[in-house]
Amino acid sequence: MTWTALSKASGGKKMLRSEICERLGIRYPIFQGGMAWIADGRLAAAVSEGGGLGIIAAGNAPAAYVQEQLRLARSLTQKPIGVNIMLLSPYAGEVAQVVAEERAQVVTTGAGNPAKYMESWKQAGIQVVPVVASVAMAKRMSRLGAAALIAEGGESGGHVGELTTMALVPQVRDATTLPVIAAGGIADGRGMAAALMLGACGVQMGTRFLCAEECSVHPVYKEKILAAGDLCTMVTGKRLGHPVRSLRTPFARSYMQAEYGGMPDQELEALGTGALRLAAQEGDGEKGCFLAGQIAALVKKEQPAAQILREVAEEAEIILREASKWVS
Repeated sequence: MTWTALSKASGGKKMLRSEICERLGIRYPIFQGGMAWIADGRLAAAVSEGGGLGIIAAGNAPAAYVQEQLRLARSLTQKPIGVNIMLLSPYAGEVAQVVAEERAQVVTTGAGNPAKYMESWKQAGIQVVPVVASVAMAKRMSRLGAAALIAEGGESGGHVGELTTMALVPQVRDATTLPVIAAGGIADGRGMAAALMLGACGVQMGTRFLCAEECSVHPVYKEKILAAGDLCTMVTGKRLGHPVRSLRTPFARSYMQAEYGGMPDQELEALGTGALRLAAQEGDGEKGCFLAGQIAALVKKEQPAAQILREVAEEAEIILREASKWVS
């Protein structure tokens, strides 16, 4: 069993706990997604201070930015902080060195193989938790010495794989002895409880934290999330081999048209350059790419990160306690 609701760590009150909580020193088995141009030191600190694992997104930013955000987060909380490194970034090597020097407690990785950095991270005492979208990648990361895995389904915002969370998580769980964090399509306690039933020992949420009060993303971005419906997202970029899920905006529709209209690959790549930054920092509704998961419509209000964490965990606890009603 990888989780339990029987811990009495809070004045005798039962609360949801899992092995990932003990391993990382967090109260709730909830990670905040590493959202490029969005997940900064302030948001990460708020999530960690609230009991989850806050994660700073390196994205395509230089190492100096990551160092600055790590130090900002640590000035705001003494709780563990993670960094997400996009391995395709031209700054990935420099960022990898900075997180080792700064001794971030956790590194999550995506868009590549972290093999050449793993040893230096482990020597620095960093827990490495790669994002995986397939069983093959999960096995590879396990052999490299990962501390845990984030199994991310195609319902998530940003770069996506082929498998859904419900199909991916139990297969990854069967393929490794490492703790598995479920990601993609999770926004509340119902999603968290379902993930635990599939074999995960925790969850990662990105889209839900877009509307945390401490999230510095442009107000237009938050407005679009709060106004989202069930069919609000679409996937583009499949032709280039790196599909991305985002809100259905003028940019996403025009990109889709160009993608299947014969535009050369190089021009298509250039078309998307900087679009996320335009959305996250400038709120550009025409040229911006607003990444979001399929559960955007479940995000109903802006609220403090700590409240989000508590709400999700408490709802999951209630559902898990009542699960016995299905067995007679």
